[in-house]
Amino acid sequence: MNPIIRHAKLSDAAGIANVQVASWRTTYKGLIADELLDKLSVTQKTRERQDRLLYPPAGSVTYVAEQGGEIVGFATGGRERSENPTYTGEIYALYLLQTHQGLGIGRKLVQAVVRDLLAQGLASLLILVLKDNPARGFYERLGGRVVLETTFIIGNQTLPEVGYGWPDMRTLLEKE
Repeated sequence: MNPIIRHAKLSDAAGIANVQVASWRTTYKGLIADELLDKLSVTQKTRERQDRLLYPPAGSVTYVAEQGGEIVGFATGGRERSENPTYTGEIYALYLLQTHQGLGIGRKLVQAVVRDLLAQGLASLLILVLKDNPARGFYERLGGRVVLETTFIIGNQTLPEVGYGWPDMRTLLEKE
């Protein structure tokens, strides 16, 4: 059964929060301190997602993947946030439940966001990923190339990140 990819609604906030918390706990186990992962709260993340869906930054979009009435993944994106001179668009978050990874859903979510960013006149794309994220190969299979290295601070940890870039994000739509 193929999931439905659609724009997120306010009523999706709890489902999005559940995916985010579950994904962090499975993907970042061993990368981010257990105490931080254990403290993640679906209730708190639901409130944060409600705020972002009610008051999104200008031009930002959120898509969900829904299967059998359940949110199994989501992606958000918009204008690149650090004023990078090369990359105009950015995917801020892309998460799938572990049980739904490797099925092409992530690609479909990325493509949905890319179509919206292209419609806004943005041409290039950046995605920041923890350097030790086991899912990095996904971005490489999409044609992304490491174009920068930076750090991400969470709690008392400073973690290395890499930025995958697509100078022409239209290439992400070629494999639809």
